[in-house]
Amino acid sequence: MREFLKILKRYIPPYKSHLGLTFLFHFLSALFAVFSVGMMIPILEMLFGMAEDVNTMVPWAVSLDSVTHNLYYYLTQFKNAHGPGLSLLMVGLLVTFGTFLKVGFAYLGARETVFIRNGVVRDLRQQIYARILRLALPFFTEERKGDIMARISGDVSEVENSIMASLDMFLKNPVLIAVFLVSLLILSPTLTLFILVLLPPTGIIIGRIGKSLKKVSREGQDKMGLMLTIIEETLGGLRIIKAFNAEGKMENRFNGEVKQYRTIMNRLMWRRELAHPLSELLGTFVMVLIVWFGGTLILSQNSELSGATFIAYLAIFYQVINPAKAFTSALYAIQKGLASMNRIDKILLADVTIKEKPDALPVGSLKHSIEYREVSFAYSDREVLKNVSVTVPKGSTVALVGQSGSGKTTFVDLLPRFYDVTAGQILIDGTDIRDLKLHDLRNLMGNVNQEAILFNDTIYNNIAFGVESPSREAVITAAKVANAHEFILESDNGYDTVIGDRGSKLSGGQRQRLSIARAILKNPDILILDEATSSLDTESERLVQDALEKLLKNRTSIVIAHRLSTIRNADFICVLHKGKIVETGKHDDLLALNGRYTKLCQLQSF
Repeated sequence: MREFLKILKRYIPPYKSHLGLTFLFHFLSALFAVFSVGMMIPILEMLFGMAEDVNTMVPWAVSLDSVTHNLYYYLTQFKNAHGPGLSLLMVGLLVTFGTFLKVGFAYLGARETVFIRNGVVRDLRQQIYARILRLALPFFTEERKGDIMARISGDVSEVENSIMASLDMFLKNPVLIAVFLVSLLILSPTLTLFILVLLPPTGIIIGRIGKSLKKVSREGQDKMGLMLTIIEETLGGLRIIKAFNAEGKMENRFNGEVKQYRTIMNRLMWRRELAHPLSELLGTFVMVLIVWFGGTLILSQNSELSGATFIAYLAIFYQVINPAKAFTSALYAIQKGLASMNRIDKILLADVTIKEKPDALPVGSLKHSIEYREVSFAYSDREVLKNVSVTVPKGSTVALVGQSGSGKTTFVDLLPRFYDVTAGQILIDGTDIRDLKLHDLRNLMGNVNQEAILFNDTIYNNIAFGVESPSREAVITAAKVANAHEFILESDNGYDTVIGDRGSKLSGGQRQRLSIARAILKNPDILILDEATSSLDTESERLVQDALEKLLKNRTSIVIAHRLSTIRNADFICVLHKGKIVETGKHDDLLALNGRYTKLCQLQSF
């Protein structure tokens, strides 16, 4: 319950006005419910001849005796004037009117709760997505993609279906139960105190079973995340699965997880289905004890209860049972939802490791140089870069070469602060990049990666992705420079053609040229190329290489490449080996050294 209240404290404050109206409407609904049941007493007394005529009024006062006395006075006057039959009809109409007000206010309260519930779920989804965008890349390397997707989809749905669905019960039922218990206390303090003695043991029994749901539910959500990871890997690697005839292996792996998920869900649902029969059984037992104790009070002398009042008492107590049962069902659902909320909090409460300083400096352009000063970096305990020092003057192109795993991609990922250096500094125009505004820093750069990262949108929107509201002419110009304009015009709807998931409707060369067009349109001061042509055929490479040469002209560039054609014209080349720069210089100078760079060139030539 404490965790549930913490969740409400986090998400309910924006909806305080709706919360106040919810309590007001449910309070009025409960009052009119008591009024409707209370009107049964004069009806029963009239039917069984137990009512005594009241021929005098007493002064009105805020007391039950005053209101009851004067109500009976008016009933006596009406009965004497119109007879008992019409009096019964009038009282019945009052009961109907009271019920109308009861259900009307209950509906208004439910409307306010719906507004709160859907608003909180919307806020939760927005917060998760915004947090994902702000979290640094190391968070996602440590988490399974499928599990993150499960938290965004399945866990949020579970929170909506359990915690938020129970919100109405927790906003309405405590009010109803409180009003009904006060009414019962007024009718018979002795019997009500007897009920209050019975309730705590009943709540403890139900609470213990409900508490066990949280652990089992968390196991189920974790298993669902693993299943989604397998599905995501299967869809991404379907070509390899088929090529290696591994369908059976993947199917067995998935089936094993599904069977374990079924076992977990069986345990969960068996316990959840226990909620209704258990609460009904305990409710019946409590009712039997109340009838026994109440009957004993009526049969004894000097009883505070009459037969008619006792029947009304039971009717009001019956009104308590439904909210109490719903309350216990909500407890079961909330335990299940809390497990999902804990998984969601792994995202929402995750530390944003790449932080911007409060007094961060703005930067609008690169004026002089980029400097890596004794930079070191390690993933956990694995050192990737070791005391790297390089200066890249404005307008020059530096090429990074080396075997896979030598630290080239890490070198360029540190510049836009996808990661922060473990030791040393990276400076732009003499200022540490950690002292600059993060948005301004990344706005200086454009990226063209080995895998062209495109979105399931139109060609136009993919090119314009990094620029706010560009003109159509500017997009077309960028496409022409990137040698993409012709194939775009040949597609079904030109620039409005939707290219599919990750650009699946395009060839590798076409996807790469679109990513180059995107970089050209952004027109960044600093360009980062990460093996942009390594996966292309010769013809596509020629077109992409031509586009890259246009893009690199008069621009500060850091290029990662294996192909000599990409790096031959670089201003200088850095050769990385096991995280260190072992050679630097121009192409011909490095060949003359007959060192590691020469070996790389010979291997490629061979």
